[in-house]
Amino acid sequence: MNEYLSALKQYGVIQGRCRRKTYWLFVLVNILVSVVLTVLDTVLGFNIWHDEGLLSTLYSLAILIPSITVSVRRLHDLDRSGWWLLLILLPFIGTLLLLIYFCFKGSEGPNRFGDDPLRAPAHS
Repeated sequence: MNEYLSALKQYGVIQGRCRRKTYWLFVLVNILVSVVLTVLDTVLGFNIWHDEGLLSTLYSLAILIPSITVSVRRLHDLDRSGWWLLLILLPFIGTLLLLIYFCFKGSEGPNRFGDDPLRAPAHS
């Protein structure tokens, strides 16, 4: 839960790096919360448009920016620009490529986007 809250606390921050554990726990918690809210929408009859529920839609909007920023920071950990996130605009292949990239281990040591999140920063 700390990893999820850590990602939310950096709501609009794209500087720095995000390790795999933080990213994937953020994704996992979002999926679980979305499933629970979808069930609640169905049970409580909060459907606002076809199968779209009010609670799940509000949650999706609330985590849109943190989802983007945590993805950009994950790309930074791989020493890639956040612009690589635009691959998601390519149907299927772009999403698949990003999924593969997000599974890779981040670059070791500092890179152009900051210190290695797995190691304490070097003190001078």
